[in-house]
Amino acid sequence: MKKKIKVLQVIPKLGYGGAETGCYDLAHFLPETGCKSFIATSGGELLKFVDKKKVKIFRLPVQSKNPLLILFNAIVLFFIILFYNITIVHARSRAPAWSCFLATKITFRKFVTTFHGTYNFSNNIKKFYNSIMVRSNLVIAGSNFIFSHINANYENFFLEKKRKLLVIFRGINTNYFNPQKILPIKLDKFSKEYKIDRNKFIILLPGRLTNWKGQKIFIEAIKLINERTDIPPFEAIILGNAQGRNVYKKQLFDLTQQHRLNKVIKFIDHCKEMPVAYGISNLVCSCSHEPEAFGRVSVEAQSMQVPIVASDIGGSKETIIKDKTGYLFKNKDPAALADLIVSVMQKDYNSLKSIGIEGRKNVLKKFDVDKMCQTTFTEYKKLIELS
Repeated sequence: MKKKIKVLQVIPKLGYGGAETGCYDLAHFLPETGCKSFIATSGGELLKFVDKKKVKIFRLPVQSKNPLLILFNAIVLFFIILFYNITIVHARSRAPAWSCFLATKITFRKFVTTFHGTYNFSNNIKKFYNSIMVRSNLVIAGSNFIFSHINANYENFFLEKKRKLLVIFRGINTNYFNPQKILPIKLDKFSKEYKIDRNKFIILLPGRLTNWKGQKIFIEAIKLINERTDIPPFEAIILGNAQGRNVYKKQLFDLTQQHRLNKVIKFIDHCKEMPVAYGISNLVCSCSHEPEAFGRVSVEAQSMQVPIVASDIGGSKETIIKDKTGYLFKNKDPAALADLIVSVMQKDYNSLKSIGIEGRKNVLKKFDVDKMCQTTFTEYKKLIELS
């Protein structure tokens, strides 16, 4: 292309969530295609890993929903766009999207949004606030589930009659989430640190500690499993940070104690290298009782060749090939989850191995990060060609 594309991504914080890692991966992919890459963010743990030679960072309070700060951010973005001659502004959250919307309107630049979740709305004001995510030249949905959600709830908010809404599946780094790349010494170290008996069947539930992620459903299922006598010895791990939800965390501890599962369930606050946590697991669970926009845990588990059991709602229905790369259980049903876990525990080694191999094939084909980045870049080029 004659015109060099300069992309400014704007995200509240650069942490380890799906939206954040997608932003990070795309930011480092773009320079490989000859583009200039920029990120505006308030901070985050992932920031220290950004290659400053490839990506320029602007620190702004874009995480704030304060109207005055949203206006302030819009003004600063306006000057950034003009000074660096930004071509495309890509917003990944609602508050910064309002700032980006204002800045791109004044500067006549292309505006892109990625709709990362099913934002709740209890009234028309909240729905209007959410609608900023479809007031762009290009709206990206992270899954078919999100695509349908946008059409069902925000169709009237599209600014252009010839709207541009498409699905670009999130991708993960399959080189990072690769069982062949894990050093055995790391698996041993992790197991010893948390006193995990790898001779037992290890069931992992990863995800931040919040009610909708379904930790209580998981604990109830483990209680039912623990009462059975037709299963091998097992341990269950709940891996995730409470992020300040200390009341909920205490509820989980109390429920575990109430069911006398203290010796069965382990709580781990954080794991720096998630492939290691997957690597010591025989089965991974995703028990969210509200729809996952994409279902990153399901994809990561498949990439690591570990069988996955997930709720039959949301993005996991798209990322898992039922009964081939993983399993789906009836949402909010601990008994159904318990039965499915037991059925997996009773499978032989070769059957579980086959599921793992098919899972990785599925991810490599559909959910690799390079595929996500390349598709996004292609859409960027189409936008510029239309201008």
